[in-house]
Amino acid sequence: MHPALAVGLVFSGCCSNVVFLELLARAFPGCGNIVTFSQFLFIAAEGFIFQANFGRRKSTIPIRYYLIMVAMFFTVSVVNNYALNLNISMPLHMIFRSGSLIANMILGIIILKKRYGASKYLSIALVSVGIFICTLMSAKQVASHQTSNEDGVSVFLWWLLGIAALTFALLVSARMGIFQETLYKEYGKHSKEALFYNHALPLPGFLLLAPDIYNHAVMFSQSEPFQMPVLGIQLPIMWFYLLMNVITQYVCIRGVFILTTECPSLTVTLVVTLRKFLSLIFSILYFHNPFTTWHWIGTFFVFMGTLLYTEVWNTIGPAASKDKKGIKKD
Repeated sequence: MHPALAVGLVFSGCCSNVVFLELLARAFPGCGNIVTFSQFLFIAAEGFIFQANFGRRKSTIPIRYYLIMVAMFFTVSVVNNYALNLNISMPLHMIFRSGSLIANMILGIIILKKRYGASKYLSIALVSVGIFICTLMSAKQVASHQTSNEDGVSVFLWWLLGIAALTFALLVSARMGIFQETLYKEYGKHSKEALFYNHALPLPGFLLLAPDIYNHAVMFSQSEPFQMPVLGIQLPIMWFYLLMNVITQYVCIRGVFILTTECPSLTVTLVVTLRKFLSLIFSILYFHNPFTTWHWIGTFFVFMGTLLYTEVWNTIGPAASKDKKGIKKD
């Protein structure tokens, strides 16, 4: 598939996926496990039929490497979704996860011994400052509305735990990207195969989360009825949101896995980061999430750092210079 089409899948699938995830999280903040399980089950079933040919097709990449990748992918998915249950707002969730550029570069330097130019380090500094500002402002908002739960544990402490969870997931996600890149260099690029095994192999792990998944399934079934457009089928609205979330997640992650086969991991990270900003803007405007001037300043820093990292200015500069030369010759 052409990278441009994969980018289109990422933007359309991922942006709409965030909308349905926020609708689910607003109604049931602790529904991360049932959401993650549903996504994994759907993608694994699709891959078992069309990719694995009902188990008859052997994997090109050894299963032992997939097990390592799966452990990281499963951890990132569960931790990121569970963070929404720790007083982390959706805008902060998206901004913080945009720090994947930082994590990817740091681990690239440590593990792959990569070296970057001054502009790269400056861009990462801008992204870091932006995320720090947004996190600090969100911390003040949480502290100003601080209350205590039945166990006497403050909302602010749970928020700090959420930040720690997001940081952990960020580092694991960056490590997974580097692991994928080195794996594809050795065995070739097999995005569909990787997509299937990354979702099928972790399914037994959800047995540990079965009670929570069942409880939320019961709560979803008790939500208000909703009639699906075109089909005319009536089902609880929370199940409709979950269905749409699963479908859009498949479109999103399929695009991301295709990009990993066509582009370096840092380029994939860039595309995903820009997608998060579109989702962020929509979340703020549509769901009226609290967003102060300082949040906008932090967002500006992250966005400018991302653009600087891609060296768009260097790309535009030579093109503009050629145009001017062409005009002079005429």
